[in-house]
Amino acid sequence: GVPLATAGVLAGLYSLPASVFRALGGWMSDKWGARFVMYFTFITSLIILFVMSYPQTSYIVQGIPNADGSARTIEFSFGLPLWGFVSLSVILGFVMSLGKAAVYKHIPVYYPGHVGAVGGLVGMIGGLGGFVLPIAFGILLDLFHVWSMVFMLMFIIVGVSTIWMHVAIRRMERQKYPEMTKDTDLSDLPQKPIPEPMP
Repeated sequence: GVPLATAGVLAGLYSLPASVFRALGGWMSDKWGARFVMYFTFITSLIILFVMSYPQTSYIVQGIPNADGSARTIEFSFGLPLWGFVSLSVILGFVMSLGKAAVYKHIPVYYPGHVGAVGGLVGMIGGLGGFVLPIAFGILLDLFHVWSMVFMLMFIIVGVSTIWMHVAIRRMERQKYPEMTKDTDLSDLPQKPIPEPMP
């Protein structure tokens, strides 16, 4: 373990980029589109959370028996060292800060008549997440006694959110532009002309 003060500093290394780089996420959303930034955020987060959710594990592999008939085993273990865990946490905070800005970029595009209400709803969900998730983390830890269960839960949440976002946006596009016969990348800005699907 590490001293409590050191643990607090290391925990703060996640919160710092998660807050500081929101402006960069807004700039990227303006330049490349909020959807691109959201996909980048979700996919990168899924990869990081998958690695972080893997618990400290030891393996014993039964190999080919030796010439004298004795068993041959191969032993190895997997686990993130402290520096690797902290590094992934900082990167996760960074990419999530980009996604926060992209979410608010989406609101006036897909809900132009309800910007205030949807923005308030997004803020409410974020606040509830900060209240509910720590409780869920504690429950999972009590049930399974595995520290990485919290990241397994986050991996599931991010995975479901990625699929939900993709399906919802494609459905809205097909309703607004029924002439589309297949998926294509549309502009995030409704005032721009809609490109024709590639042949």
